[in-house]
Amino acid sequence: MKTPRSLVLQGDVESVCPECLNRLSGRLVLQDGAVSLQKNCPEHGAFSATVWRGEPAFQTWVRPKIAFAGGFRELSRQGCPFDCGLCEHHAQRTCTALVEITSRCNLRCPVCFADSGGVGADPDHDTLQQMFAQIMARTGGCNLQLSGGEPTVRQDLEQIVGLAKSAGFEFVQLNTNGLLLAEKPEFAQQLKQAGLSSVFLQFDGVDDDVFLALRGRKLFELKCRAIDHLAAAGLGIILVPTLVRGINTEQLWNIVRFALQRQPGVRGVHFQPMSYFGRFPAVFSPDHFTLPELMRALSRQSGDVLKVDDFRPPGCEHALCSFSAKYLVQEDGKLQRLGSGTCDCRPQPAEQGALKSIGITARQWGGVEGCCEPAAEPKDDLERFLMQARPHTFSLSAMAFQDAWSLNLERLQGCCVHVAQPDGRLIPFCSFNLTARNGRSLYRGSK
Repeated sequence: MKTPRSLVLQGDVESVCPECLNRLSGRLVLQDGAVSLQKNCPEHGAFSATVWRGEPAFQTWVRPKIAFAGGFRELSRQGCPFDCGLCEHHAQRTCTALVEITSRCNLRCPVCFADSGGVGADPDHDTLQQMFAQIMARTGGCNLQLSGGEPTVRQDLEQIVGLAKSAGFEFVQLNTNGLLLAEKPEFAQQLKQAGLSSVFLQFDGVDDDVFLALRGRKLFELKCRAIDHLAAAGLGIILVPTLVRGINTEQLWNIVRFALQRQPGVRGVHFQPMSYFGRFPAVFSPDHFTLPELMRALSRQSGDVLKVDDFRPPGCEHALCSFSAKYLVQEDGKLQRLGSGTCDCRPQPAEQGALKSIGITARQWGGVEGCCEPAAEPKDDLERFLMQARPHTFSLSAMAFQDAWSLNLERLQGCCVHVAQPDGRLIPFCSFNLTARNGRSLYRGSK
């Protein structure tokens, strides 16, 4: 029997040890159609994690960018990922700034990237106001996401949204499990009036078996009520499933159909395959559900209504971090993919891609209330078409976060989603949440 051939795609990939988080070198190795990141720690031994499995081929999933060198930078002393904030080696500006307004939560999910449920004090209004001002000063403007913990447990959430709007953020999004939005029909309208644009709604599946496994409770009915209340308020809704192999990875098309049936309130679905940081099972072997598997599963489960070729690498973050597609939902319910049929893979300035992504995200993920009553007359037929089509557009996207097993520092340096800190630092999402097997974090919980 022949031993399967392996091919080293890239040597000297910088990563960390999942046990001690010390920096070490690894290799990207292709074997039997799967690409694994293989590395060896002198103290804790060898580690291997599959980061890409099958078609489209790893080598073809590219979107080269010319590194962004502007903006405020922290001095690098220990090197990536220990000097994030952003350090001088980071290659992308902030597209979305995430502000955690509480560590408290009204759920105790078995899986939680934030390991929420803490008892620490919530940041007060003066601290948040200062953070919002620092983000604007350091980035020149970006999209803002209020997160936690569970942000809706704060009784002053409306005022916090108002502070964000006063600071100059045009697009303010709430990251929530939706429980309180389901229980309080008027809450969504109050947040809308305060200036909220969009809701990133935790939504893992279309039956309670999934919610019991991932959230520890039957939540499907509550999720549906929350969606109804948010849609009635005119807020844009993005459904965000955390994907775990064998739990909900056979429900992908059912989740998409559920979302399509709730247009125009639901603006799209953003899939997030589970990464091992924050709170995760005590005993496990890393089994990442990779982006190509997700693309092919969407195509297979939809009967090729969704096609693998529909999806494109991102123009903002590193190409290996995500994919996206945008559709027009026609009168007969059929989906027509919008945009170019090919990917422009010429090197583009990273900042140019980030600025474009900021605008596209705000337009697609925001509510459509009043969108057919523009402040100014459309300039041409194309602008008129886009205005009329907006309530019928729908996005599909996915983000593959990196954990201590899969971390590639080249990818990390292209990150555009940054967690804001009270001292002004903007820490890339995956390094902020990076967690050793024993639960130790580089950044989360430190001041």
